[in-house]
Amino acid sequence: MDFLHSEFDGGPGDVVIVTLDRQANVMLLDEANFSAYRAGSRFSYLGGWATASPVRLGPPTFGHWHVVVDLGGRAGQVRSGIRVVRLAA
Repeated sequence: MDFLHSEFDGGPGDVVIVTLDRQANVMLLDEANFSAYRAGSRFSYLGGWATASPVRLGPPTFGHWHVVVDLGGRAGQVRSGIRVVRLAA
């Protein structure tokens, strides 16, 4: 399984901005769901198939978060930039 990955600590008031060079899955996962994703098990996430860039996602609760970008099994490569903007102190 090929994917791009970034992680951060954050919560409500933070925004993850993901830029893409092509359409791709952009997913925001907590620790347990990221582990399930890596294991090929069922998992839940925020986000989905992005047809436009940039993608903005916000964590609903405080914690350790993972941003995953993949092509959903499609062939090819994707390049992305991932930035966390802290809107709340």
